[in-house]
Amino acid sequence: MDHFVYRDGVLRCEEVDLRRLAEQFGTPLYVYSERTLLDHFDRVREAFAPLRATICFSVKSCQNLSILRLLRDRGAAFDVVSGGELARVLEAGASPSTVVFAGVGKTDAEIVAALRAGIGWFNVESEEELANLARLAHAERTTARAALRINPDVDPKTHRYTTTGKRETKFGVDLDRARNVFRGFRDEPGLDLCGVHLHIGSPVNTVEPYTQALTKALALIDELRAEGCGISAINLGGGFGAHYDGSEAPPAAVYAQRLVPQLADRRLSVLLEPGRCISANAGVLLARVLYTKSSGDRQFVIVDAAITELIRPALYGSFHFTWPVAPRDGLAPPARRADLHLPGSVLVDVVGPVCESGDFLAKDRWLPPVARGDLLCLFSTGAYGFVMSSQYNSRPRAAEVLVSGSHTRLIRRRETFDDLVALERF
Repeated sequence: MDHFVYRDGVLRCEEVDLRRLAEQFGTPLYVYSERTLLDHFDRVREAFAPLRATICFSVKSCQNLSILRLLRDRGAAFDVVSGGELARVLEAGASPSTVVFAGVGKTDAEIVAALRAGIGWFNVESEEELANLARLAHAERTTARAALRINPDVDPKTHRYTTTGKRETKFGVDLDRARNVFRGFRDEPGLDLCGVHLHIGSPVNTVEPYTQALTKALALIDELRAEGCGISAINLGGGFGAHYDGSEAPPAAVYAQRLVPQLADRRLSVLLEPGRCISANAGVLLARVLYTKSSGDRQFVIVDAAITELIRPALYGSFHFTWPVAPRDGLAPPARRADLHLPGSVLVDVVGPVCESGDFLAKDRWLPPVARGDLLCLFSTGAYGFVMSSQYNSRPRAAEVLVSGSHTRLIRRRETFDDLVALERF
């Protein structure tokens, strides 16, 4: 699953004692395992190798330049959803032709920048956006290659905030409308509308929603091809799950086992946009215990990390396994489960310093006894962790460290108080 393992009662990332990283770089601290990132990317690529699929890493899940360069060198293409993410992947040295630009609200400035960079694909989500893309491409004297994002009205059985394939969401166009869009735009100057894009949500821990969505998309493609529309590609999107509570997410090979046969001999280029399944279990967040306290029948562990470092528990009710880096009496967890309750453990809420009652990282957790100065690890935070961090309460954002074997490298320094006000000085 990953390369974060307890040895001799202490948690290590690959060969590195996490206590040493906390002492060297301070806390809160994001730590990433290079080996895990590469292993998980390789598993996706190998699973879909029969289709020669293009694996576009989803930058929104984990955007650090050093990680993007690492995946670029491994052969990754990239999925971006903003002008800022486009700038990141270009800064990381990605070939523009490997970039797919998605998102429901691309501005004219972002579209023009992408056109001038020469990106590979635009994933387009409405008729009005298609018309605008064609207009801007024509003005730039170029042709934009585009895939229309269809909304297959499939329930991915995930959190309602991260469900994107149902009819009532803001994403894509429904199947009936999609037919007319392809017919209306297939000869539009400045536009090569030759692909279909799907993205039904995240995390999706069962394969069936993908097979349902793909079945609908392939029927649409067959119908459009019969009418003379030159559909040459399908983008399956992302959303493959990661392990947060045990081993709930199928491996990439299980998704591929069902999806590859559906696409074999279809004469379609295939793209994927995985993010979470590559980066989530490749990162952890380290936090130092500041205080412990009781209030009524509640026990609180107050740490120096907060919703400013990891908002997912408060935003989505997400579970992140939490455990001391060096538990007392060597009480290393035999598994990472929400219901783990070892003898001697105490029921606590792990909370942060931010002035919100919603500032919690873990609720109703059985943890070994901890005291001021102890180090806690929040697992599976490599996706949608640092990227969603903020400076609320004027808290400088955390540092990030990348581990490779026994070597460590600071890949983002900790912000300073000067950084907090730098843009406000005139």
